[in-house]
Amino acid sequence: MKKQILTLTVLALTLTLFSCAEIKSAGRTVGHTTKEVTTEIGHTTKDVTTKIGHASRDAVKSVGEEISD
Repeated sequence: MKKQILTLTVLALTLTLFSCAEIKSAGRTVGHTTKEVTTEIGHTTKDVTTKIGHASRDAVKSVGEEISD
């Protein structure tokens, strides 16, 4: 009886360790993917903001030049 309980306990611990490794691996994959996506979003946002800023600056300069003429 004790041998069966010991065998079941060892089996349960082994399965738990394997499942923890799988969960850890899945978590790592999700974490890395999230980091890559948010970095890409940040870079794209920066690029768009820069383009808007440059377009606004050019428009203000153009209006200023038209008023001066």
